[in-house]
Amino acid sequence: MFEIQKPTAIQELKSELLQQKQIRLFVKREDEIDSVISGNKFRKLKYNFIKAKESGITKILSFGGAYSNHIHALAYAGNRYGLKTIGIIRGERIEPLNPTLKDAEDFGMQMVFVNRETYRSKNMDSFLNDLRKQYGDIYIVPEGGSNVLAVQGCTEIIEELNEEFDYICCSCGTGGTLAGIICGLAGVKNVLGFPALKGGEFLKKDIGRLIFEYSDKEFNNWELIPNYHFRGYAKFDWDLISFINDFKSEFGIPLDPVYTGKMMFGVFDLLRRDFFSKGTKILAIHTGGLQGIRGFNERFGNLIK
Repeated sequence: MFEIQKPTAIQELKSELLQQKQIRLFVKREDEIDSVISGNKFRKLKYNFIKAKESGITKILSFGGAYSNHIHALAYAGNRYGLKTIGIIRGERIEPLNPTLKDAEDFGMQMVFVNRETYRSKNMDSFLNDLRKQYGDIYIVPEGGSNVLAVQGCTEIIEELNEEFDYICCSCGTGGTLAGIICGLAGVKNVLGFPALKGGEFLKKDIGRLIFEYSDKEFNNWELIPNYHFRGYAKFDWDLISFINDFKSEFGIPLDPVYTGKMMFGVFDLLRRDFFSKGTKILAIHTGGLQGIRGFNERFGNLIK
């Protein structure tokens, strides 16, 4: 279950800017880890599915919005590995379903749509207990998949590396992937997290909590770079869209507009601003999420090529 045949590829980027700044930049292609369970979602779900299976639980429940990569990956993983899936979806059901939710339903997920007020209760014990009463013996995974077992899975991103880097860069939603990278490095090197949404102080606390729950340690080799969320989750402007399209054209690597696109935009902006010193070697983690491009283009008119 959730076996990786070989480490995901590391691709070096070559450009005039990088040559001018005398910096080497590499991308770890986690987007290629699986054809459907993309990138960090594969890492975050791995040990949760193993635990659910070992516990004899046949139903796994989680939470997400209408375009959630996590919901999409969870539904497919359940279909592949023989677990029933239940998705608590924020908002009303709108027909026709967008591509993300249509896939999830086609994969066999039972989707339950709730209003935003109810959805805000997703971490409350009383709400979770009500779900257990309603759906029976279920294994609950938090929104975005970020828990201690997700952190464990994401440490394996670092375990696959066979060369040294000065900086590791990663986008952040709920923080589980970044926490896993930090724990995998065990306090060495520098880690930069690029939040995809506002509220960096809350995210910083969540990441710190996940790190401590997994390792019983606090690490100081990381920071959040809060300037590249483009006004919030799933927000964008023309500079971001142009960057994503130009990046694919130049390097042959597709980026999504919610997570990795913003992170790579930030990395290149920091390069231009001389944030990194000459001779620095950077690894950027491509966390996948490319399935979301379909829904984005459906909403905004095929902006991403």
